[in-house]
Amino acid sequence: MTPTPPRSPAPAADLTGSTRAGWTALAALAPAVWGTTYIVTTHLLPEGHPLFAALLRSLPAGLLAVLLVRQLPHGAWWWKSLVLGTLNIGAFFPLLFLSAQFLPGGVAATLGATQPLVVAFLAVAILHERLSAWRVAWGIVGVVGIGLVVLGPAAALSPLGVLAGMAGAVSMGTGVVLTKRWGRPPGVSSLGLAGWQLIAGGLVLLVPALVIDGVPAGIDAPAVAGYLWLGLVGALLTYTLWFSGIRRLPVTATALLGLLSPLVAAVLGAAIAGEALTPVQLVGFAVALTAMLAGQLPSPIRSNPTPDIPQKETHPS
Repeated sequence: MTPTPPRSPAPAADLTGSTRAGWTALAALAPAVWGTTYIVTTHLLPEGHPLFAALLRSLPAGLLAVLLVRQLPHGAWWWKSLVLGTLNIGAFFPLLFLSAQFLPGGVAATLGATQPLVVAFLAVAILHERLSAWRVAWGIVGVVGIGLVVLGPAAALSPLGVLAGMAGAVSMGTGVVLTKRWGRPPGVSSLGLAGWQLIAGGLVLLVPALVIDGVPAGIDAPAVAGYLWLGLVGALLTYTLWFSGIRRLPVTATALLGLLSPLVAAVLGAAIAGEALTPVQLVGFAVALTAMLAGQLPSPIRSNPTPDIPQKETHPS
């Protein structure tokens, strides 16, 4: 009897409302958890070792994922995993650190919030999708909302910091779109794909982390807990959910979920670090959340609708 080939997930346009809402909620968990990175880093981890933290966040989690799924890349997926791991992790983390080093946190977060706009235009160039003016508009509204939440009167601009922030948005935005474009090989789970990318990103970070940061002295119990949270939950779980969501949902709409990261970071700052939220920040919250939710909906005016491109299974080459 001929075995039945694995079924591809339903195209985004074919998902029922409840199914799409469920996948959206699961994908949204990823940027929400990523929003805990700042508070975990500042309250639990040794100070001054961000690249080492990024290394421990990625490489051990990737190795664990590969041990669980017992699958290694094959064929073209060796270089595809390296490209995706570099874009989503290995290059993105250092660029994020560089942006935060030369810019106030609010400016860096606002630059990061431009990623949905980057994804919207890259989807046209790489996926050959029609540009969604609806989601581009809500992406702009989302950046404004994040700006209201995180920008302060002391915000200043550094050319190097701005360049790093924009490069980080382009790096992960490209990784998101290529993840949608390439899918994953038949029989490989989202956990396996996440593991390949985390290992690739960790290997890219290995030398810079050890040479620039080194191993911090006196790693105590809170630091161990912080590294475990960032690795097991903030990387292994979240990237698995994120790649599953990208595979099934419209890519630009999924990228808009990234607005949750700076919002969760601001909420945790208020709850744990005692950073009071002003009325302007609360308005920004409402604006950013509205943009994120509205961006999940199809445009109400579509003269010649083009369904979301189905995600195809890729075969080893």
